[in-house]
Amino acid sequence: MHITSDRFALKSSVEKMLPLKEKDKPVVQKLLSAGCCARCVLRFCCVLVQSLYRQPVQDTLKQLQDFVSDLDSNTSNESTAVPEPHPASGDQSHDATEVKQGEDESEEGTRTATEQSDDPPKKRMKLDDGLKGSEASAGSGDAEAPPAPALGHCVVCLGVLQEYCSRDHARKVAEAVKTEDYHFDTILLSVSLPAQLCVREHSCWLHVKKEMREKVMTRVKDDIVPLKEAFKWSVQGLIATELGGVSVVTRSAFEVGMEFKHSQTDSDCHFLATTCPDCFRPTKNKDSVFTRAAVIKALEKIPDSKFLIHYPTPPGRPTSICTSQAIQCLHTSIYVAGRYNKYSRSLSQTPWIIDGRRMMESSVEELIAEPLASSFKSKGFNFSSSGREDVDVRTLGKGRPFAMEMLNPHRYRFTKMEMKQIQETINTSSDKIAVRDLQIVTRECMGHMKEGEEEKTKSYTALVWTQKPIEKDDIIFLDDIKELTLDQKTPLRVLHRRALAVRQRVIHSMNASFRDPHHFYLRLKTQAGTYIKEFVHGDFGRTKPNLCQLLKMDTDILELDVESVDVDWPPTIPE
Repeated sequence: MHITSDRFALKSSVEKMLPLKEKDKPVVQKLLSAGCCARCVLRFCCVLVQSLYRQPVQDTLKQLQDFVSDLDSNTSNESTAVPEPHPASGDQSHDATEVKQGEDESEEGTRTATEQSDDPPKKRMKLDDGLKGSEASAGSGDAEAPPAPALGHCVVCLGVLQEYCSRDHARKVAEAVKTEDYHFDTILLSVSLPAQLCVREHSCWLHVKKEMREKVMTRVKDDIVPLKEAFKWSVQGLIATELGGVSVVTRSAFEVGMEFKHSQTDSDCHFLATTCPDCFRPTKNKDSVFTRAAVIKALEKIPDSKFLIHYPTPPGRPTSICTSQAIQCLHTSIYVAGRYNKYSRSLSQTPWIIDGRRMMESSVEELIAEPLASSFKSKGFNFSSSGREDVDVRTLGKGRPFAMEMLNPHRYRFTKMEMKQIQETINTSSDKIAVRDLQIVTRECMGHMKEGEEEKTKSYTALVWTQKPIEKDDIIFLDDIKELTLDQKTPLRVLHRRALAVRQRVIHSMNASFRDPHHFYLRLKTQAGTYIKEFVHGDFGRTKPNLCQLLKMDTDILELDVESVDVDWPPTIPE
């Protein structure tokens, strides 16, 4: 067929815009005829030029139609019928910075599999017969193509790359983010798609695989541009613009989640549960067994020939499109560390609740967490510390190292002066505790605090009662005891929350100070994790040796103070 100079110029212009080759034309034609949207056609052709996904979908469709316009001119004078998917409302280009063009699609040999073949004598490619619902199959050239549905939505992405890549939708996303009032410098877009889109993509892949094999195009299914990536390329610049030019990156502390659902996900995937039942198990906190991971696993397992028996190729025209769910915003946790002193003998470290009844009015955790949560505007917190003290034990000296994980904070950046102000707020809110060295730390630094729980040393002062009267000389020998190894069976008082075991602990040194005939102070430096109360009273012989055995009389502990926790973390902040 003779090609005019105008048409040749148009063809050259299109091929400059689209990184496609002559051999791609039958594939593009087949995808358009099956009801794929322009962006899904680009995905199947492994186009990695991000700017092509960002341009208006109707422009891309026009380019594709021009690209395949002379497909049949070499073999037939008949024209080709190509349905035009309905353009997404409000879809328009934007001024986001162009990303470098990716490499052209791979041209290696394709994997073979059993599939239905097209009728070779047909010279004109028409719409498939089966576009009227779930009975779709490779089209027949004898039957008239049914009219395109009013919506004309994509048979693969179910409208995700058509209706939700517009500036209008980007504006809705941006408004939802602004409403949440987060502080952020960059954002990460995450996308959750219904599992059935994997099934539809697999069906369309089988539909064009034979065409690719005949054209010596050795693409494999993994070469298809993921739908999530294509969606992000299409919309992230629009969202960034609506948020005032914020950068959309692949790694960010702030995540904006977009979720799409479809009413027919279970019905589209149901045949997989019959053919691959071992891939689907009831999952906790999941509405359906047809999770994306389970469907992908089943599609990898099912033979092509079996898939073609149970599911139409190409997939049938949708009667509805995906719906966008509420936008979810999430900021990664921020970690705050410091040291706390506890001055009360009636304050638990963490909330003390038994059978739903609060035993104490407050706790160290709550007194610290409330001002922090208010300042960081967090949705919750997790408290941890280097060991713990009992309700009736004070923590003095430089205090006990602690860390607070602030969950989903809306604010994350604070100056040193602002952190000092938060510290002062905590210290003036109660006379039962005080904090110092309050600072923001990284998650990796948290390990330094945990090292102290078993590996470091701790110092204590205990007020000891003796059954028999004593003199100063009766207790002075305790000062000479060094590196005393104890065998401590799990104390009775903690047996409900700790496993029964015998643990060896070391008392490095002791110093006794006489007070009166029935009382003395005992200062101890011990291995972290030593049960001091049980060493003093013996715990019915469960700790050996114990102070009762050493003094050869009954003893008990009246008061206990933690004097120091020898962990060099967090760093000291000068006053």
